[in-house]
Amino acid sequence: MVSMLDRVTPLILTRDEAANIGRTLARLTWAQEVVVVDSMSTDETVKIACQFPNVRVVRRAFDSHAAQWSFGVEQIATEWVLTLDADYFIPDEFVRELASLAPTSDIGGYEAAFVYAVNGRPLRSALYPPRTILLRRGAFEIWQDGHTQRVRVHGRVERLRIRLIHDDRKDLRRFIDRQRKYMRQEAVKLRTTPWSVLPALGRIRKLRVAAPFVVPAYVLLIQGTLFDGLPGWRYALERFLAELILTGEMMRGFPTGTRSKGPSNE
Repeated sequence: MVSMLDRVTPLILTRDEAANIGRTLARLTWAQEVVVVDSMSTDETVKIACQFPNVRVVRRAFDSHAAQWSFGVEQIATEWVLTLDADYFIPDEFVRELASLAPTSDIGGYEAAFVYAVNGRPLRSALYPPRTILLRRGAFEIWQDGHTQRVRVHGRVERLRIRLIHDDRKDLRRFIDRQRKYMRQEAVKLRTTPWSVLPALGRIRKLRVAAPFVVPAYVLLIQGTLFDGLPGWRYALERFLAELILTGEMMRGFPTGTRSKGPSNE
C-alpha cells in the first residue's frame, strides 16, 4: 500500500525568499519531490533551494498568484498537492498527521489553521485565516480574488488537527514593499464589490479611514497580542501599516475634492 506521504508533492511559490526558504524546505525532506516555482528571484532563494536534493526549481515570471499556482500544479504528478508559502514552518506533528490520512473519494481537500509567529515567537492570536492547503488534483480550481488567490474545491473539505506556523523573517522594508503591491489590487476589489456581500473586515476597510485604527486596536486588545511583548506590537505595527497603505489606495479611487459618503454599492 502506498503511503500517503508518497502521494503528496509540496508546492511552494517564491520571490526573494532567502530569509525563509531554507527553513521551510528543511521540514520537507520526507517528500519524494518538492516543486518550487520561482518568480525570478534576485537574491539567494534559488541557490538555497537547489541545495536540497528532493527540490525541483521551475522559474516563471510572475503575472498573478492564481496563474502562478495553477502553473505550479501542472508540474506535479502525484494525486495530492500541498500548497505552501515560503514562510510556512511544518511541525513534525503535522507530518505525522499527514501520513495518517486515508481520504475517501469524496474528499477534495484539507484545511489547516495557523499559528502566527514573529521572529520565531508564536502569538496567541492573529488575523491570518485558515487555508485549504492539501488538495486533490482535478478536484479544485484556483481563481484570483483581490491581491491573492482563492481555491474552489469540488468535494468535501476536512479540517486538519495540527496547525502550521506562519513565520516570515523578511525585514519591515520588504513587508511594506509587498503591501504596496497587494493593497493596490485589494483596493480595486473593494471598490468594485457591493457593501452587502463584503465580510466585516472588508466593510471596515471600505470606510477608508477606520481600518488603520480599528484593526491594530482589535489585534492588541481583543486578540491579546498586547501581552505578547515586542512581537505582538510588531504585528500590530504591520497591520497598521498595511491598512494605512490600503486606505491610501482606496482614496485614489475618488476624484480630487470628492469625499466618501459612506457605504455604497460601488
